[in-house]
Amino acid sequence: MTDQSHDRFELSPEMRNMAESSFKQARDAFDKLLANAEAAAGSLEERGASLRAGAKDIGARAIAFAESNVQASLDYAQSLLHAKDLTEVMRLHSEYVQAQMRALTEQASEMGQLVSRTAIDATKAKH
Repeated sequence: MTDQSHDRFELSPEMRNMAESSFKQARDAFDKLLANAEAAAGSLEERGASLRAGAKDIGARAIAFAESNVQASLDYAQSLLHAKDLTEVMRLHSEYVQAQMRALTEQASEMGQLVSRTAIDATKAKH
C-alpha cells in the first residue's frame, strides 16, 4: 500500500449528497432559530421599557457572535466534504482552529469592553 493510497479517501456520491443535504438542513434550521431569537429579542424590547440600551447591545452582539461562530463551523464542516486527502483535511482543520481562536479572542475583547461600558453607564445613572 503506497503512502498516497493510504492518505486518500473519498465519499461516495450518495454519502456526499446526504451530507450536503444535512448541512443545508442544519443551515436552514439555524437561520430559523436566529430569526426566532431576533423576533423574541424585539418583542422583549417592545414590552420591556426598563431594558437598558447596554443590555440590548450585549444581547445583540452575543447573537451576532453566535451566528458568526455557527456559520464558521458549518462552512468548515462543508469544506471537509470536499477534501481530497488527509493532508487537505489537516490543513483545513488547522486553518479553522486558527481562525476561530482569533475570532473568539476578538469577540471576548469586544464583549468585555461592551460590558465595562454598560457597567459604567449603569453606575452613572444611579448617581
